[in-house]
Amino acid sequence: MTARTRAELAAVQGVAAIRDAATAGFVFNHTMLRIKDPRASLDFYTRVLGFSLARKVDFEQAKFSLYFLVLAELDDLPDGDEERRQWLARQRGVLELTHNHGTESQPGPVYHDGNSEPRGFGHICVSVPDVRAACARMEAMGVPFQKKLSDGSMREIAFIKDPDGYWIELIQPLPLD
Repeated sequence: MTARTRAELAAVQGVAAIRDAATAGFVFNHTMLRIKDPRASLDFYTRVLGFSLARKVDFEQAKFSLYFLVLAELDDLPDGDEERRQWLARQRGVLELTHNHGTESQPGPVYHDGNSEPRGFGHICVSVPDVRAACARMEAMGVPFQKKLSDGSMREIAFIKDPDGYWIELIQPLPLD
């Protein structure tokens, strides 16, 4: 992006045009979602969306577990827990799933998905090479859709739902033909 483009965007948005040098090493690392049932959620994120489980941390006394997932091959994943923690801290776009022990046996939804009143959190997004093919595959797998490509006026994006009802937007980098 050119300096002129950054300045134009900044002027429209009312933000600083130049990144503060003190933030040069900052990386957006992860988003955390609370989940009811780790088996269902891990199956969804690994089988449906292709994430790999990179680390699991149990906090038995506090009665919760953390699952860190990445959309990457794990060939270079370090073996040691501390090395793996450090590797994850350098990644971009990590998904942290937090399971509070016992929620899997509670009836009905346990967490607010952010898309009903009062609205808050909206969704995460996964970019796929071919959104039509991805949607067809997910529909064949029985994945629930919030919005199919054919719905509404924005026909280049779709939204699916995970086992806790969180929305996941599906986009592709290139325009649809």
